[in-house]
Amino acid sequence: MRGRRDAVELVTIAFLAGGHVVIEDVPGTGKTTLARALARCLAGTFHRVQATADLLPSDITGSSVWDPAAARFTFVPGPVFANVVLVDELNRTPPRTQSAFLEVMEEGAVTVDGTRHPVPDPFFMVATQNPVEQHGTYPLPEGQLDRFALRLRLGGLDLDSELRVVREQLAGPTVDTIREVVDVDQLRRTRIAVRGIHVAEPVLVHALALVRRTREDPRIRLGASSRAAITLVRCAQARAVLAGRDFVTPDDIRALVVPALAHRLVPAAATPGSLATEIVVGEIAAGLPVPVGT
Repeated sequence: MRGRRDAVELVTIAFLAGGHVVIEDVPGTGKTTLARALARCLAGTFHRVQATADLLPSDITGSSVWDPAAARFTFVPGPVFANVVLVDELNRTPPRTQSAFLEVMEEGAVTVDGTRHPVPDPFFMVATQNPVEQHGTYPLPEGQLDRFALRLRLGGLDLDSELRVVREQLAGPTVDTIREVVDVDQLRRTRIAVRGIHVAEPVLVHALALVRRTREDPRIRLGASSRAAITLVRCAQARAVLAGRDFVTPDDIRALVVPALAHRLVPAAATPGSLATEIVVGEIAAGLPVPVGT
């Protein structure tokens, strides 16, 4: 991912923290490549779902199919049964189908015909949506957005990086040459280790103060939840691991506060738009003193 180091780090942080990611950007910026590259690095499975308006919940979760030989119904898993699942343009699916992702994102399982089916562990979902094209789309409900650990944008490339990308891609997709760097068992142990990273009390109080300020700001109609506070701290633990530390600093919290909180907020009517919440969260973080001596 040439020129996308910040985006790669954010996706890795969410992955290690046990969360999911929504990438909001225009087509052709590398959203699918980023998800595929992550799956290639992991010795696991990868499935892609191209979201459309006629996609049904059973197309996502799977369904029971009659097996004449066994004279019974047999469950056929859907595409969510993979370690990394890319849902391209999630907001093109109708609300009924969007709800099919809620259980698997939160609990790592789907329930079909009253039977619970766990998906592979680890399970990581990368969803994309196009913020420009709104024809034939359905806004993601707040309950679903709250289940994404981070939201990020890839943005544009500088000239040198874009030139290198175009030249390298002329010979074929470079993502196909990526080698595995970690197996599934190693990743499970790493995720457990991430949750054991030390978080000092002042750092935890600082993170919670940032979350609570979003509930008090008059520019925000619906602030961040307690789940958001937990996710923010878990992602900060993962960021500390990437930095080679066994403790979380206030800088870890502040570096993640916008991607972890902005997409969960509902702005007041006077300040519409997704960018408005990012600005508000940034201003809240800038106006809150950093704890000293942590």
